[in-house]
Amino acid sequence: MHRLVAFGLNHRTAPLSVREEAAFAPEHLPEALHDLARHGGVNEAAILSTCNRTELYCQIASNDSKRALNWFCDYHKLPASTIRSHLYVHPGSAAVKHAFRVASGLDSMVLGEPQILGQMKEAFAQAHRVGATGKILNRMFQQTFSVAKQVRTDTAIGVSAVSVAYAAVSLARRIFDRLSEQTVLLIGAGETIELAARHLREQGVKHMIVANRTLERAQLVANIGNGEAITLVEMPDRLSEADIVISSTASQLPILGKGAVERALRIRKHRPIFMVDIAVPRDIEPEVSRLDDVYLYTVDDLQQVVQENMQSRQEAAKEAEKIIDLQVTNFMRWVQSLDSVPTILALRENAELVREAELQRAQQRLSQGDDPVAVMGQLARSLTNKFTHAPTAALRQADHDGNADLLRAARRLFNLGDDD
Repeated sequence: MHRLVAFGLNHRTAPLSVREEAAFAPEHLPEALHDLARHGGVNEAAILSTCNRTELYCQIASNDSKRALNWFCDYHKLPASTIRSHLYVHPGSAAVKHAFRVASGLDSMVLGEPQILGQMKEAFAQAHRVGATGKILNRMFQQTFSVAKQVRTDTAIGVSAVSVAYAAVSLARRIFDRLSEQTVLLIGAGETIELAARHLREQGVKHMIVANRTLERAQLVANIGNGEAITLVEMPDRLSEADIVISSTASQLPILGKGAVERALRIRKHRPIFMVDIAVPRDIEPEVSRLDDVYLYTVDDLQQVVQENMQSRQEAAKEAEKIIDLQVTNFMRWVQSLDSVPTILALRENAELVREAELQRAQQRLSQGDDPVAVMGQLARSLTNKFTHAPTAALRQADHDGNADLLRAARRLFNLGDDD
């Protein structure tokens, strides 16, 4: 059997503080995948870790997924009693359906958002590069991406596509009457920040500063809005210029502390700063929210903004669910067909041995000068007898035992029609 399981936690099942502890740093993923293969009882695996979810997709050796779950807790040094209440576990076809729904944006904070599909593709690519996936997960993820494309093509789920980055910009529009007149500091240069930069440009923002570990990547994002690129080292000294700060990096520790924000506020003469921390783990120390003149929001705070975008997509989501259910059935039929492969191979190998033996016998008779017509007739009879001997014996025993199911299966297997 080819057993599949998907488990993890997301923005619906776990608060930000728990998601932070359960997240996998991108640079640690190869090591984590190898460790999971060694100690988690899995044959294949891929890990998806974003600001809103951490999920493991596994092909396991038995029905028992406890080893993989225990590995997850041990790897993050999380007490099982603490984390288990936040985890969901999807076995078999439910794992496939979950993957299809996630990739299609049906399980996202923002219904139908497209960003998660790129994140899933990257998660699969990384697992594939390190040899953590195989025949089952390779096929599952390829079909996952195909289903997500079909959902976006055949439904309106992607109309006016939004994301957490879009929600952050929407929230900023509520705070500032004229967003175009504000200076925006973007911290990080990944896909989320790039999306935020595009949305800000569409809102007419004229002054963007992009701070990133590497200046080259920061410049690429800054170019989207004719902005300025700086390094993270320069960021604290430029913080006072920012009316809006949106941060999303892969740092495992906060990169913007209370002290730096206090200094910026003094320079600004306490003009307010609007901050959105999209990162998991958080980029901005939680204590910053206690400062006067700072309005700090995290990904969890964006939920209200996100809800407003969901209403128009509910009907499209219903259509998407129908597509997904059909494709799950198709995929599971393929998985179940794999169970027949060893039997098919054994049948063909046995038939090939019989064919080879009878052919050699016929060739030997021909070389001795026997009548070719007689030799060919004997060859045909021998092959028929050899191929039907075992099934015939099994059917006689089935008749003797009253095994009507095997008799019906044999008629179907050999295309004999109904038994009248």
